[in-house]
Amino acid sequence: MLDASYYASLGLADVLDKVLAGQRLSAEDGMALFACPDITAVGALAHHARCRMHGDKTSYVVNRQINYTNVCVNGCVFCAFRRDSEEDQGAFCLSTEEVLERLRAADATPLHLDELHIVGGCHPTRPFQWFLDTLRAARELNPGLLIKAFTPVEIAHFARMEGCSTLEVLQRLKDAGLVMMPGGGAEIFDEDLRARICPHKAGSAEWLRISGEAHSLGIKTNCTMLYGHLETCAMRVDHLCRLREQQDKSGGFTCFIPLPFLTENSRLKLPEEKLGPVRGLDQLRTVAVSRLMLDNIPHIKAYWIMMGTKLAQTALWYGADDLDGTVVEEHIGHMAGAGSAQGLTLKELEFMIREAGFTPVRRNAIFHTVPTEEARA
Repeated sequence: MLDASYYASLGLADVLDKVLAGQRLSAEDGMALFACPDITAVGALAHHARCRMHGDKTSYVVNRQINYTNVCVNGCVFCAFRRDSEEDQGAFCLSTEEVLERLRAADATPLHLDELHIVGGCHPTRPFQWFLDTLRAARELNPGLLIKAFTPVEIAHFARMEGCSTLEVLQRLKDAGLVMMPGGGAEIFDEDLRARICPHKAGSAEWLRISGEAHSLGIKTNCTMLYGHLETCAMRVDHLCRLREQQDKSGGFTCFIPLPFLTENSRLKLPEEKLGPVRGLDQLRTVAVSRLMLDNIPHIKAYWIMMGTKLAQTALWYGADDLDGTVVEEHIGHMAGAGSAQGLTLKELEFMIREAGFTPVRRNAIFHTVPTEEARA
């Protein structure tokens, strides 16, 4: 399967030995994997690591995503989702009742939700109390539903608006019902590049610190990397190493989601060499390198919203073990140009996983297995 002489010819003899022994890869190893001309050789290593951790199991979640607003103060150059004010064309800002209406509609279906995912822009005037009240109202409506909400960037914004520490914000959100946080806003950790693409957003050190604070309170979080724009492979490897280092310290990252940059509606224009059909291969390679570098983060997600369903299925052979979920309604990726559906059914997700050659496992927001109807019968 993993021929030692062939990997030696690719300059990956040491990497192969480390992967087979379950040893940590170095930053130099990560660069070698990005430079390897044979993407299938990289994928085979990642698949070996994935199967050692999860076998043939691939998880999914029955979830409902709610983007509460796209009005945002951060002004990130790459973001097609954000609007500067509520008067801008395409701007929206949900009320608590509108959030609850979407939750009621999801609860009215025979298939009960296992995750409510709430995320949005950093609104310039919406008070922190609104978010606390909305979480409490959602929890009251469905007490057993696990709520995943608010990225570290949103937490930093709430703290500035409230004039308190991010740790206090996190504690108050936890008291209101928060159990899990999505991992958005990490983008790419290189500070010089952040100054060009997201100069007003919480910096890399702050993003990592807030994630660590959440972990200290028992709040699990995801983590992400936005790639395929102006970053280099060295910046990607550095980003992965910083996530791995934070995980060594605080241990609360549950899943890593590599997010491919969608160019269609972005203000950030890329050079010609960053465009074209090779982007799919780059996505598979990035998933694979992520699985190999992030030895201490349990799950790697092939986010079908951003990758598309066919490439997400393929990514299951390149180290990914999770497809996200039913979603129902998503604005961030689609406003950036995602051509995927707004949502998938449970049957569609399970069919995707089985047809790709894996065993579907239904999970909740914190990656605990949820019995399916067949298992209950």
